[in-house]
Amino acid sequence: MAEITKEELRQPENLIYKKTDLLTDKPLSYCPGCGHGTAHRIVMEVLDEMGIQDQTIGIAPVGCSVLAYEFMNIDMQQAAHGRAPAVATAVKRLHPEKFVFTYQGDGDLAAIGTAETIHACNRGENIVIIFINNGIYGMTGGQMAPTTLPGMKSSTSPYGRDVATMGNPLKITELIAQLPGTIYVTRQAVHTPANVRKTKKAVRKAFENQKLNKGLSFVEIVSNCNSGWKMTPRQSNEWMVENMFPFYPLGDIKVND
Repeated sequence: MAEITKEELRQPENLIYKKTDLLTDKPLSYCPGCGHGTAHRIVMEVLDEMGIQDQTIGIAPVGCSVLAYEFMNIDMQQAAHGRAPAVATAVKRLHPEKFVFTYQGDGDLAAIGTAETIHACNRGENIVIIFINNGIYGMTGGQMAPTTLPGMKSSTSPYGRDVATMGNPLKITELIAQLPGTIYVTRQAVHTPANVRKTKKAVRKAFENQKLNKGLSFVEIVSNCNSGWKMTPRQSNEWMVENMFPFYPLGDIKVND
């Protein structure tokens, strides 16, 4: 069998995978092995496939993905720490014809931004919230986050999270699923090809819901933080499966069609 040349592989009929044009050529600033890059690609592929690049406005947070606007080739607006849902509310109300989404980590969304998150969800703002949960503050040094598991070590809980003194982890996704304004609430992951496909399907459903003016869609993505967890990427994915998933089980939590 003749070997396929590089030129032949570039032909459309032989193309297996191509990076979406909605991701810029700027190298990602995330640690090798981090799930943020895959999550970025999924969101941008969905927008590309829906053909809504010029109709979409993303809200960048404060945290590891603070520079999301440098990687996503769409209109973006920076928000103060935790305030992305409030900014997204304003943008969507001023431009109701636009697709508006936030992309936030757990420290941004579930700590300093708890109030903004809950009230935007309760009001049923017609936006999409993408929530990356890695159980730790990744950008600022690996401190304990609202989502840090019981017994989980961090720079501010070096002996593990003590529930008696530090409280329980906040299952923010289950919490907002109870609010009447949320139309679709799901928890997914991006550590395997099968999970990537499920997450992409969930993100697509969220934006389709916005297109139909159904209300707020919330997509949590449980991810790893190999640098914050002091592990290799492979170890962090294995630890995530063994420890994060039992506490934060994957799957749809609320689906109102």
